[in-house]
Amino acid sequence: MKAVVLSDWGGAENFTVQDIPTPAIKPDEVLVKVKAFGVNPADFKTRSGAAPYSKDYSHPIVLGWDMAGEVVEAGTDVTTFKPGDAVYGMVNFPKPGQAYAEYVAAPAAHLALKPATLSFEEAAAAPLAVLTAWQALTEHGQLKAGENVLIQAASGGVGHLGVQLAKALGAYVIGTASGKNEAFVRSLGADAFIDYTQTSVEESVSDIDLVFDTAGADTIMASAKVLKPNGRLISIAYGAMDKVLAVRPDIRAERILVHTSGDDLRTINEFIDADKLKISVSEVLPASQIADAHQKLESRRTTGKIVLTFS
Repeated sequence: MKAVVLSDWGGAENFTVQDIPTPAIKPDEVLVKVKAFGVNPADFKTRSGAAPYSKDYSHPIVLGWDMAGEVVEAGTDVTTFKPGDAVYGMVNFPKPGQAYAEYVAAPAAHLALKPATLSFEEAAAAPLAVLTAWQALTEHGQLKAGENVLIQAASGGVGHLGVQLAKALGAYVIGTASGKNEAFVRSLGADAFIDYTQTSVEESVSDIDLVFDTAGADTIMASAKVLKPNGRLISIAYGAMDKVLAVRPDIRAERILVHTSGDDLRTINEFIDADKLKISVSEVLPASQIADAHQKLESRRTTGKIVLTFS
């Protein structure tokens, strides 16, 4: 099979498309013929060697976790999927998922059936980002209907899903992004919008119940300042939570790392089937342009998700 192989830590120039053996599956795994695979900021952080879980990798390595495709073989212990099923998922995160490939050996527990309303490209764009947003808002943020939620970087890969999920869960949603993305963020269901290039968050809102910070370490302190007492700050950015709590000891601040879950994806499928959650794919590229995809991600100016295919 063809796969995108990383030869060493560093830049995206270390990627090449190569022919490697098709993986064998374990009893609890399925072999998936990949129709499309997604990329995330976690991918370029891993590629550079900066991610804390990079130590689990050795070169040459096939990166990637997000994929969608068709089951071609099921392990002897698998009862949930059969050949021909269309599936999607985040495979083995944060250990090597090896999703930048034509075939992936995936634990059945990490997958869900692909919603019929999603294309393979849309499904491949979803898992890591939508699981991150779902787990941040529900498992960690304990969001309740009627609460005020601020989504930092609301037009991004994770943020645009967070806006929709928070709205579907009954929250009043405020999104931040640059002004050019206001129409997009409002189209997702945001009740209010802040153009961070024109005004600061602290000047715009206060008494927020929950902040979901997807933007980066430089926004964490501002996110903390707008929370009401006993408010919750959930961040996926690397930042010093001890400094945040020194300024706001009256809030709960937590940095989270997404975990793989086919069960969570099945719950999320209910929102997709009810037309309450749409996946925004900004671009579909051939696998040979993986370096371009990483460079675009690193610019942090993408709207929605980038997806690649081998076809």
